[in-house]
Order: sequence, then C-alpha cells, then structure tokens
Amino acid sequence: MRKVRVVQWGFGAMGRGIARLLSRRLGVEIVAVCDTNPELLGKSMDEVLEIASEGRSEVRITDSIEEALANTPVDICVIATDSFVRGVFPKIKAVVEKGVNVLTIAEEMAFPWAQEKELADRMDALARGHRVSILGTGINPGLMMDLLAVCLSGAMTDVRHVKCERVNSLSPFGKTVMEEQGIGITVEDFEKGVREGTLAGHVGFRESAAMISKALNLRYDSLDQQMLPIVTDVDRRSPHGFAPKGHVAGVNMTAQAKAGDREVISLIHPQQIEPEQVGVNTGDYIVLTGEPPISMAVKPEVNGGLGTIAMACNMLPFVVAARPGLLTMLDLPVPRCVMGDYREIAFGEA
Repeated sequence: MRKVRVVQWGFGAMGRGIARLLSRRLGVEIVAVCDTNPELLGKSMDEVLEIASEGRSEVRITDSIEEALANTPVDICVIATDSFVRGVFPKIKAVVEKGVNVLTIAEEMAFPWAQEKELADRMDALARGHRVSILGTGINPGLMMDLLAVCLSGAMTDVRHVKCERVNSLSPFGKTVMEEQGIGITVEDFEKGVREGTLAGHVGFRESAAMISKALNLRYDSLDQQMLPIVTDVDRRSPHGFAPKGHVAGVNMTAQAKAGDREVISLIHPQQIEPEQVGVNTGDYIVLTGEPPISMAVKPEVNGGLGTIAMACNMLPFVVAARPGLLTMLDLPVPRCVMGDYREIAFGEA
C-alpha cells in the first residue's frame, strides 16, 4: 500500500521541524512543500533541511499551493503559517475544497468556536461537504494547558477549579512568534502594542479555557486576560530573536474564567527567550481542585518547539483516519508517540 502523502505549507522553524521528523517516520512521505520565502523557492526540501534523501523523490519548494496539491493523491496538508483563525481560514478553505485533510498548528484553531464561531461553523460545513477532517493542535494550546488537565480529571469524581501554569522558553520558535510576543522592543512600544492590539502575546488562552469548559461542563460567564512585559536586565539572544538589556524578552500572560464571582479556570503562562540565562526554571504545572484533588508538575517544561512538532506529526495519521468535520483534540484518540507505520492508523493497514 502507498504511503500517507503530505503537503507541507509553511517552511519556517516549525514547518521544517515537522518535515524533518516526518522524513524519519514509517509509511509517510512529503510530496510537496509550499512557502512564500523567495530564498527557498526552487530549492530541494532535503537541501534546506540538510538531510540525506535516502532514496526519496526530490521535492522542490514552490510558492503555489495549487501546484503543491496537484501532486496527487494528497492525504493531508500540514499548515504552519499563522496563529489566528482569520489568517489561516482562506488556506484551509483552499485545501479542503481540493478534498484534502488539514492539520494546522495555528493556535486559535485548537478550539476555533471560542472566538470565531461563524468561521468555525463554515469550516465544519466545508469539511463535511468534502468528506475531510480539519484539526488544530500543538503543544499549547492542544495539550499542556488544556487536554492534559482534561485527561487527569478522569481520575476525579468532581472538579471545581482548574489551574494550568506553563513557564516556558520561546527560544525554539521562529520570527513570527518573536514578533507576536514583542521580543526585543521597548516597554513603551510593548504597552502601545497591547493598547492597539498589535501584539498577540500568547495566543490560545480563550481556546484552552473553552476546551476545558466543554470537556468538563465547567461553565463560565466571563474570561479576563492580562498581558505584561518581561523586561531583561541582560542581553539575550535566541536563534530567531534578540532582546537587548532593558527591552522586552517575553510576556507574562494570565487569565481567569469566572462563573459569576467564582473563578473556575486559571491560566498562567510566562514565556520568554533564554529564561535559563537569568535563572528562571521552566516547568508545566496542573492543579485540579475537587475530589480527589490532583496536582501535577513536569520540570523542566516540555520543550515548546519539539512538542509542537511532535504533536503535529503524532496526530497526523489520526486526522487522515478521522470522521469528516472540524475537530478538536477532544474528538480524537489520546495523543501518543507514533513510532510504527503511519498507514496502520491512517488506512487501517500497512
């Protein structure tokens, strides 16, 4: 049986990482890569990734998704270009209308109904009409601050409050994330960006809260979100970002979902480049209040870059096999490291 055939759309830090991991997996192959970076166009995927072809057919990078999808059959397109539903929607629509499944690491797509119900309903209808599946996933949202808490709650008889905290490093991420976080800008520019809505900070709190709420029927009336700069007192440099002393090296994001006056979900997420350089220890923490209470700590954090890459690659065959429609991580099997043949999951046989 043929391999699971993948088109990779977006070849930045995360897109390349996904492609590099898929090249080592069994029963799956990337048949096309699409990216608008003029420095990449026409180059071989393996050349850009600096890996041996090992008998694979040569894949040259194109800026035309139509050309990429013409390399039929295509089972799934992995989109690693955007963070927001409105930005990624036209791309998803273009792929779905070709009858191809979609997996995207756009953060808002982890639970798009949270902020973009109309577009989410349109995507669901499109996917059902073309009998394909759409999934948004990643390390966060997608696992550490939502799905993992939901899974732990399976050992409880009652849940009254969910607290998720992730102290992480932004260093593995690319230019887009650096710009969304305001890495390297002044505090004044950061505050202006918050006021004007040009800085995203962490994208996904509303989606994580909505996922937890739906899964546990832990309803809330309001969600308040705060965004404060993390100012560095030393120069910090990551592979894709630089923050001089006195400038912004990260963002401290917090949010509270309340039912009336009672807080039911708390989300805490300070993230910055090179946190270890200033003695900040990373980690993931979940505290569930109820019967019995549960507390979990993972130290150091699950690496954000590798975790995002892993979640995309590990969920990929499940999306190919899934029922049609716009799905969330609540709809699919528990994520696991897929080290066997992708065809066993995607097609039911190898």
